[in-house]
Amino acid sequence: MIDIHSHLLPGLDDGSKDLTTSLNLARDAVADGITHSLMTPHHMNGRYTNHAADVIAATNTFQMALNEHQIPLTVFPAQEVRINGDLIAALEAGDILTADAGGKYLLLEFPSNEVPAYTERMFFDIQQHGLIPIIVHPERNEGMMTDPNILYELESRGALAQVTASSYVGTFGKAVQQFAEDIVGHGLAQVFASDAHHIPGRDYEMQLAFEKLRKNYGEGKAEIFNENAKAIVNGDAVQLFKEEPIKKRKFFSKY
Repeated sequence: MIDIHSHLLPGLDDGSKDLTTSLNLARDAVADGITHSLMTPHHMNGRYTNHAADVIAATNTFQMALNEHQIPLTVFPAQEVRINGDLIAALEAGDILTADAGGKYLLLEFPSNEVPAYTERMFFDIQQHGLIPIIVHPERNEGMMTDPNILYELESRGALAQVTASSYVGTFGKAVQQFAEDIVGHGLAQVFASDAHHIPGRDYEMQLAFEKLRKNYGEGKAEIFNENAKAIVNGDAVQLFKEEPIKKRKFFSKY
């Protein structure tokens, strides 16, 4: 199983605080069935800046530590990039890491409380540079909760979406879980990820999410989710589902 979104690199963002924590998180990942994982520290989110070269170096160092401690996890460098006005300049300067070595898939994060007004234009510019944006954890974005059609429209224009496994199984509360279920049920999610941080109560729940997916939609959909994670890391084509708009819930709230 491949995890395309995690915060295991020590001391770079709000994820792991030190190497000991990182190694413990890696053990938890392996125990949950994960064999390969993208290291995706926050980049350009107003609080953290993790330049491409630094992430590559940190990932190489972490892989050596994993090997030394005989933890069977293979890690690759990437970034969770916040949508912002300087993104295209950073991309052209070579400071943006994609989820694959070929430069096809970009993990893109929104502010938690809104979808910026320039989003449609930014997505167009990203796509003009040959990249496919993958919207990470849309189920936790208040703007999309308020207007789920935003997500549908972005995906209609070629974007993808990654739902966090913990959201799907209810760790972030009922409202987030309901929206995650809606996103999956309407064909608007193509892949799960852990978004692992060192936060109490947030364990690896990928296996649990896949069990729920199999129960609700069958082995076939679960297998596609699993294969899509591999496709993203390899820069291959992702399998899509029939995308349908989500009807806004009458009394939908994050809390």
